[in-house]
Amino acid sequence: MPVPVRRAIRGVLTDIDDTLTTGGELPDVARLALDDLATAGIPVVAITGRPAGMCERVLDAWPLAAIVGENGGVWMRRDPSRGAVVAHYEHDADERARQRALLAEIGARIVNAVPGATIAVDRYRRETDIAIDWAEHVAPLPRAAVDRIVDMLRAEGLSTAVSSIHVHGWFGAHDKLATSRRLFEAAFGVDLSAERERYTYVGDAPNDAPMFAFFPHAVGVANLRRFLDRVPTPPAYITQKEAGEGFAELTALLLAARK
Repeated sequence: MPVPVRRAIRGVLTDIDDTLTTGGELPDVARLALDDLATAGIPVVAITGRPAGMCERVLDAWPLAAIVGENGGVWMRRDPSRGAVVAHYEHDADERARQRALLAEIGARIVNAVPGATIAVDRYRRETDIAIDWAEHVAPLPRAAVDRIVDMLRAEGLSTAVSSIHVHGWFGAHDKLATSRRLFEAAFGVDLSAERERYTYVGDAPNDAPMFAFFPHAVGVANLRRFLDRVPTPPAYITQKEAGEGFAELTALLLAARK
């Protein structure tokens, strides 16, 4: 990543699992990187498949400008005037309740049909999608099983995304990119289409593919390499280190270019 590109970066969008975190935990080097970016005035927006409940807790714990959760089903930020976390969903409360009932039925059928699969444990306030665990708290499933889960979700008319640990399904055409663009316009007055060269996205899995294709200076942490055959447009750059250490590696390069 050339120095002029690094120097021009105004903000960082990043996945959480296996990008910021390592083995399910935020390592010290990644937390320090978040603090250093905030101190330098470089906002960080997390883009994740984790549920709304976890997103709100992360906003309380980490120095983030905003967060997109449930693969684009919701975005949140802290209200500048009141300090409270404000959530913006793709669907209203009644529609979300209707969808949750349908998603629970679909998830039960998939778990019964695919040996080793289970509903992800992060269910607290999961409002807009369903997450099937294929590698977080179960022995990693073979790719054929992951593909079968995806096929079953799509047969129900759902949009899908595969992360490094979960397979997600939801009603609607939104995804990480579409909601990120709405967030930036509404919260920051930024047209990401016009400003995409001034932002970078960091990710690690196939569900980051729309972001990699959109941002010309997107970055994959090193563990993305195991999924590269499933990413139609790879990121422009890949770190030498994996997961949270890879995020810290990128942060050091961005900050060094500003000195």
